[in-house]
Amino acid sequence: MMFIPLWKRILVVVTVILSFAYTLPNFVSEQTREQWSQSLPSWMPSKSVSLGLDLQGGAHLLLQADIVSVVKKRIDDVEQFTRRNMKSDELSYSKIDTDKVGVRVTLKSEDDVSALRKIFRQADDGLVIDAEGLEVYAYFDEAGLKDITDKTISQSIEVVSRRVNGTGTKEPIIQRQGDDRVLVQLPGMENPERVKDLLNQTAQLSFHLVSSSGEGLNVTSLPMREDPNDRLPINRRPLLTGEMLVTANPTFQDGAPIVSFRLNSVGAKKFCDVTRDNVNRPFAVVLDGEIITAPRINEPICGGSAVITGNFTVQEASDLALLLRAGALPTTLTIVEERTVGPSLGRDSVEAGKIATMVAFLLIIAFMCVSYRLFGVFASIALFVNMFLIIALLSMLQATLTLPGIAGIVLTMGMAVDANVLIFERIREEIRNGRSILSSMDTGYSKAMASIIDSNLTTLIAGIVLYAVGTGPIKGFAVTMSIGIATSLFSAIMLTRLMLVIWMRVKKPKALPV
Repeated sequence: MMFIPLWKRILVVVTVILSFAYTLPNFVSEQTREQWSQSLPSWMPSKSVSLGLDLQGGAHLLLQADIVSVVKKRIDDVEQFTRRNMKSDELSYSKIDTDKVGVRVTLKSEDDVSALRKIFRQADDGLVIDAEGLEVYAYFDEAGLKDITDKTISQSIEVVSRRVNGTGTKEPIIQRQGDDRVLVQLPGMENPERVKDLLNQTAQLSFHLVSSSGEGLNVTSLPMREDPNDRLPINRRPLLTGEMLVTANPTFQDGAPIVSFRLNSVGAKKFCDVTRDNVNRPFAVVLDGEIITAPRINEPICGGSAVITGNFTVQEASDLALLLRAGALPTTLTIVEERTVGPSLGRDSVEAGKIATMVAFLLIIAFMCVSYRLFGVFASIALFVNMFLIIALLSMLQATLTLPGIAGIVLTMGMAVDANVLIFERIREEIRNGRSILSSMDTGYSKAMASIIDSNLTTLIAGIVLYAVGTGPIKGFAVTMSIGIATSLFSAIMLTRLMLVIWMRVKKPKALPV
């Protein structure tokens, strides 16, 4: 008990110093933190705790993906592919139709069944193919539909993240919720309407030639962006799609806002060929079913770069460029839930959390000092350091602190002194049994250790489960509680023990003030 290795002493002291250092950025202004991050080495402390939506205000959006339309498009693509290939392979059929999950073809000859199976496999490798007589049915089973849903949500989250991050929002929370929904939380967002407008667009960009005839199966009529009543006939088949874009940026031309874009090598070559073959013909730039602009091709465009004009405002040009850079959503996202938390309400929550933490801290200190006198003072000092350890770790991990997270911190404050209570009560019991001071303290620490580890381990398991299966605020509570358990073990066992050893060596007491 009286001997603590030098490396353990150094570890305790260094940990305490680092906890104060990494907590310090939370007590300075954001401007000062930015200056530190630019001037100090990357390993130096310059980060603060990230506050959640409920503590600094912002927007909460729950988006639902239209999975049905994604499946329908996949099925329509399979049908069109099948029709083309059956025609080229000269397969005879009497009927072809679709349902919600697949394509059904009735052939005229059983000799064509194997050839049709091959066509279906080429059309989409996720199809399950069943054949009964002359009827061949290719469909998506439950596993196939789940795969489509998972990929759609994953791609949606990726695109939403790029769009939200492009607006300059700090620490957004974007995650899947349920089977077909995406949760978007934007702490500190002052203009949620702009983000909603960005998320309401799928940003499917394509370039089409304007139809000279104005009619036919391969022609469709789309509205102009500036005047929906003005419609223009265009060829259904696009010349280029937004997938070939490398980048897009807002800029100015003759004092008017425009969007400049650059194509990849494949798109640049294709754009060059198309514009060379269609000089003096108009072509339409289509975004989400609306024609943004329909300029005339005056000369071949072969540099891989071009501009989109359309009487934009500066904000519209900036948002369009952001949408094009972020890429297209695989389907539409509908806002099914929306909440806005004002910054004043967030500040009130922070202040209430501070008050609750301080009251809990003072009451625990008073109880410990009254119950265990000088030992209680040591435990209170360790509790104070434990608070800094928690904040330092939250800052280093850039974990998001929410109101339930503050509740987790308050809870761990009581748990932080629980280990000391077990140790001190055991020491009291050993003294009453007639043991010496050193023997009582040795036995107190050794005998109480099993109970301390058991109690904290069971609570940590609960925290891990909450983090694994919980969402949002529940995760925040689990994170702070789990961090608090780890830091309380350090402060209650190592730090308090070091203070007791130093006090005993200096004072050499004849009786323990416990």
